[in-house]
Amino acid sequence: MDQELEGTVRALLQKAGESNAFIRQDVDAALGCMVQHCTPTRGINALLSGGLSNLNAVVRKCTAQYLANLVEKVGAARLLSGGKDLTDRILPAVTKLAQDSSQEARYFGRRMLLSLSSHPDFDKILEKYIPTKDLPTVRDTVFTLKTKGLGEMPQETQSARGRRSLPGSGTVRASSLTRDTAARCRSQTQSIADKTEYIKQISGLLGSKDFRERIKGIDQLVADCQHNPNMVINSIFPLFDAFKARLQESNSKVNLYALESLQKIIHLLKDNLSQVVNIVVPAIMDNHLNSKNNAIYSAAIGAINALVLNLDNILLLQPFCTKAQFLNGKAKVDLIEKVADLVTELYPRKPQMVEQKVLPLLWHLLGTSTHSGTIHGRGGSVRGSTAILCQALYAQMGPSLTECAASQPANVHKGLNEVLRTLS
Repeated sequence: MDQELEGTVRALLQKAGESNAFIRQDVDAALGCMVQHCTPTRGINALLSGGLSNLNAVVRKCTAQYLANLVEKVGAARLLSGGKDLTDRILPAVTKLAQDSSQEARYFGRRMLLSLSSHPDFDKILEKYIPTKDLPTVRDTVFTLKTKGLGEMPQETQSARGRRSLPGSGTVRASSLTRDTAARCRSQTQSIADKTEYIKQISGLLGSKDFRERIKGIDQLVADCQHNPNMVINSIFPLFDAFKARLQESNSKVNLYALESLQKIIHLLKDNLSQVVNIVVPAIMDNHLNSKNNAIYSAAIGAINALVLNLDNILLLQPFCTKAQFLNGKAKVDLIEKVADLVTELYPRKPQMVEQKVLPLLWHLLGTSTHSGTIHGRGGSVRGSTAILCQALYAQMGPSLTECAASQPANVHKGLNEVLRTLS
């Protein structure tokens, strides 16, 4: 859904202003699924495009509510990293919502502002992205939030409360709604504080100058994946940004320990890791699959196998194909063969996706085969692994594989025919 988010979210937000309670409930359910399952940064940009400047206060409140959920999910460190289309959009949007004319939109805007203000360089980042004339107001708001707290969520308007009903019970009394919202608000404020403290603690250990402390941080993360998985999942981006540094560091002892621990983490979190596949896959592959240290190489292969066993392999297809194309040496050989395995597993249920992702890799390999035949890995040459990939695709696609190659350059078409003749 990532490709379609902007249009879909805009349409959903328009419906958030409807008077029909059933439609509003379904809009809430759909946006909740978006927060849970889609790429968070895509969701943030879709919400900003679809609802930030809407004239309807209910739409702006809905935008701010789901934006707040995504901001807390991604974390201040990643959102304020200076990334194009992220920091330069989110900070002005949050400060705008924190001063919105709607009390409810303003509440969620301030909740996000409080969450982002935990970043150690928050004040410097404000100066870079917020106009000078607005800085005093924003700083005053942040100071008030830090000294007095977020406060209770504003009550919904009388008309909104009157519309909210439950099957068989008539309209829910306003007093019970107010109590529920207040309790929910206290719980949310506490959970933001707990999450911020948790991220700070784990990131501090993982980033320590003492390698023993870094190993302790890795152990803590594994233990939390087992005993407190929700806390890890809700803080997954900042935690894995910190953990990635341990997977890539120069101390081979910590490096190896992190790779071995990653196998346990993958087994414990399974598909919940789908959000950070694009952080984890390069961290495993970029250095370790070409490592001369046999223990590190074996641990990296073990982590890749754990991903294949525990995640929906559709999530792995694109990153594996990309790495198989651009890495060199034995890493290239290993990854081409992993992609061949994915073809066999995925083609029966996702044929179009497999063709879309894997055929460009095959054409690339066949087009450069004259240069790659001499590269040997532990299992053989790039030419040999390309033949294995051809075999896997031909087993699924049959003669249509050669039909697809007809539109490719002559050397690719010729290379495919030579490989297929060898196989037959």
